[in-house]
Amino acid sequence: MVNTSSFSSSWSSRPLQLFLCREDSLGTRLPLSLLYLLLAISGTLSNFTVIYMVFTSRKLRITSNAFIVNGCIADLSVCGFWMPQEAMQGLLPSGSPTAHSEGYHLFQSSLLVLGLFVSLLSHLLVALNRYVIITKPHIVYQAVYQRKHSTWMICLTWIFALLLALVQPGLETWQSIQQESENATSNNSSNYASLGIALAILSQTVLLLHCYMRIVKHVQGSVKRVSVLDFHLLQQLPFLHTTGQASRRSQRHLSSISVLLLCLTFFLTTQPLVWVSLLNFFFQPAPRELQLSSCLLLCSLSAFNPLLYTWKNEEFRRCLRLILRGRESTTVAVAAAEVSTTLPTVSPPT
Repeated sequence: MVNTSSFSSSWSSRPLQLFLCREDSLGTRLPLSLLYLLLAISGTLSNFTVIYMVFTSRKLRITSNAFIVNGCIADLSVCGFWMPQEAMQGLLPSGSPTAHSEGYHLFQSSLLVLGLFVSLLSHLLVALNRYVIITKPHIVYQAVYQRKHSTWMICLTWIFALLLALVQPGLETWQSIQQESENATSNNSSNYASLGIALAILSQTVLLLHCYMRIVKHVQGSVKRVSVLDFHLLQQLPFLHTTGQASRRSQRHLSSISVLLLCLTFFLTTQPLVWVSLLNFFFQPAPRELQLSSCLLLCSLSAFNPLLYTWKNEEFRRCLRLILRGRESTTVAVAAAEVSTTLPTVSPPT
């Protein structure tokens, strides 16, 4: 019979630890399973809807939206596969062999790391895309974001995330070999994996915040660049229909607030896991409740990612209204073509 305490301590040091342990009571596993199920349903619907809209509307087929779709595909692996499996895991009887399978948990952990990091890197690509289009001359943007370059950027997100996802299985294999000769290294491998994932998330967040802070700085000096962000449809706000300097100041102010809210969302959802992982590595393991909460915050980002970029974008809203009315995809494309027969070209002032 497996020692429960050793099982718990082993899994507490693993990165992205969300799995329900066997010692959890039914009162703990049931609410968590329902939460996973709710996030799975909402995340699957929202991500699939965004992917469908981009593929059916020609006006939405731009580079920035290609990166958003890449993130949505990664989020589907988390919301459409990982979360339902985790919800089912919490509902299984305590004596179920699947619930105790370490190989099953390892596969789940690798899948989660792959999906989350592709999603986070896709957000970084969106931020870099908007940073270049706003802060650099238009000729630089056209040279950087050629079709083949954008394709390679998307491929690199999956390659890099796959390498990170393979770190944990590789360390597990190395750890099992080392345990035969040196027990002192049995816990270090998981700690180093957790530290590596935390530093990767921290680096991504720092780069993303840097891009958006530079965007805020440039938006303050140009109203024309505000329309590129598409965080909010500023023209629909009633107090912005006035002309003159006051209207331009209102647009710059509201767009800056939108960017800051986006940055705050990323900071609050990603950083708790980073600091919990650093605490585990340098000091002592954090309480399991704190680890679980920090991981849930990060995973919830996969369910609400599409809303960060689309909830106030007029083209997405128009396409969604057509879908809700039961129009076919060809009708959506025709409706988008009636608005503009060419893709929007942005020429920010130099």
